[in-house]
Amino acid sequence: MDDNVLYRTMGLVRIVSMEPEGRAVLEYEAGMHMCHSGGVVQGGFVTGWIDAAMAHAAIARHGDDVTPLTLELKVSFFAPVRPGRVFAEGWVERAGRRTTFYEGCLKDAEGTVLAKASTTFMLADRARVEASARAAIGG
Repeated sequence: MDDNVLYRTMGLVRIVSMEPEGRAVLEYEAGMHMCHSGGVVQGGFVTGWIDAAMAHAAIARHGDDVTPLTLELKVSFFAPVRPGRVFAEGWVERAGRRTTFYEGCLKDAEGTVLAKASTTFMLADRARVEASARAAIGG
């Protein structure tokens, strides 16, 4: 894992797997600093974890030269997420040439599904996305 600030902020422990058929599993450490009242992890972290797993699954399937841009994202929360280890999984549901559909879930260390999500990605050329980002910040 590189020294990525986003990875650290989100509590990424490791990328468990990225499979070429379009599956990925990421392991996170949910900390108290991510919680709101009652020690429940804020939903934005949960959403981000699953979104990242689905994006990694898309990159595993379509290659490092694409950036999956989220067009739509739906998340259903089944149970409170508490501090500790969690695993985000993502998998391809249907892949088109530029528009793809992925699903994902978040599980606790015992394998209980805490949340599920679905997304529609537009696959963009990574070099163009990065060039646009550099231009936007004056770099």
